[in-house]
Amino acid sequence: MFRVYLGLGSNIGDRLNFLSKALKELNKITFVKLVSSIYETEPWGVINQERFYNTVIEIETEFYPLDLFNKIQKIETKLGRKKLSHMDPRTIDIDILFYHGWSFENNTLTIPHPELERRRFVLEPISEIAPLAVHPIIGKTMISLLRHCRDKSLVMRTTHSLTINHTKREG
Repeated sequence: MFRVYLGLGSNIGDRLNFLSKALKELNKITFVKLVSSIYETEPWGVINQERFYNTVIEIETEFYPLDLFNKIQKIETKLGRKKLSHMDPRTIDIDILFYHGWSFENNTLTIPHPELERRRFVLEPISEIAPLAVHPIIGKTMISLLRHCRDKSLVMRTTHSLTINHTKREG
């Protein structure tokens, strides 16, 4: 079993509903162990778009990185994600942030996420649920990365939350 951290974000339509649906779909294929609070955040990269709702989840899975990545892409498509451009507004975005203890890279996927330590919208929620998790390449904890993050964009914890309903998982 692998312990994996995923970042979920939405900035189109009913953002909370899209996060909830993504969590339900992920829970069908993995074991969702922890869910952070939901944060409202400024867009990162391309700023001329609506604010995001972001959360980070910890899962336990038997899937290797490319298998998990392919399953995540199917969930994103099912929830209406259009892949026009990397930074376009989206109904749902699910990023593999890192697999606990190891890294992976090929032409399709880089783990840990190459921008993880630069993105406050990810570091705030991951530090909430896994402050002492260590970045497998940099060797620093999530809370340390957050304290030293130069990204000063707005990241506000909301009063919204997501609940985990553990169901029988699909293969």
